[in-house]
Amino acid sequence: MKTDLKNIASIQTGFYAKSVKEGDLIYLQAKHFNEKGLLINDLHPDLLSEDVSDKHLLNPGDILFAAKGIKNFAAVFQEHNASAVASTSFFVIRLTVNYVLPEYLAWFLNHPNTLKIIKSKARGTSIASISKSVLEETTIIVPDLETQKKVIKINELRALETKLKEQIESLNEKQIQQKIINALK
Repeated sequence: MKTDLKNIASIQTGFYAKSVKEGDLIYLQAKHFNEKGLLINDLHPDLLSEDVSDKHLLNPGDILFAAKGIKNFAAVFQEHNASAVASTSFFVIRLTVNYVLPEYLAWFLNHPNTLKIIKSKARGTSIASISKSVLEETTIIVPDLETQKKVIKINELRALETKLKEQIESLNEKQIQQKIINALK
């Protein structure tokens, strides 16, 4: 099945706030993620909940889509994360149907072909920005749940493979450097 994103999800903009040194909510910003949508920074609460309405709190399964700048990606907010709010760098995509898995939708939005289409419609001279309407009108291919689960598993295994290759490369580099140091002695 093919459908526009607006038919399977609601989309709202992130929340504008100023971070504080010690808070009780996490204020998620694009700088906390790599270009694949993986968390790269340790997170600590840096926003006061009294300044935020409940409608801006992220729910497990919400998808964050980074819509500003050249680093566009989708990431799923996980249950194990602390209470958080997305910054205005993100659109928050909340599924309104139960036949699409959040991880599948994030994978689909992160697919190079999908990102190419979305980015081609970005506007802005100095900082490219993807509008809510462009995101809403993005066509999503929705297979059955079993196929979605398989896509998610393949994607997870591919990410693990990439991580392991990077670790092997790092260990090989350390070994080579140590051999060079030993040869100089």
